[in-house]
Amino acid sequence: MRLRLLLALAIGCEVVATLSLKAAGEGLPLLYAVVAAGYVTALGLLSVCLRDGMPVGLAYGVWAAGGVVLTALAAAVVYDERLGPLRLGGIAVIVVGVLLVEVGSHRAGSVGADRAGERT
Repeated sequence: MRLRLLLALAIGCEVVATLSLKAAGEGLPLLYAVVAAGYVTALGLLSVCLRDGMPVGLAYGVWAAGGVVLTALAAAVVYDERLGPLRLGGIAVIVVGVLLVEVGSHRAGSVGADRAGERT
């Protein structure tokens, strides 16, 4: 549960940093500090998840996909960017992909645990 919360925080920091990057480039250069802090914090939290045992494929997949989906949705609200049918379809594919990666990582972990139990 703790690692999931840390990963969610990492995603949130990355989304804030990315949204701030657009605003900084459009005339608010002070937001580059938010960009730098957001990305450093996001990567730091992601590294804690990895250090504490979250599988790399799962952590990075959820982090990257969550960032893409939430950034697209937030940009639609904050910057009035259009979410057309293709974008929404892409978001749906990303969500399904992340769910498959997560389910697959749980199954792989339980198979590995079963095999480890057979050796002892």
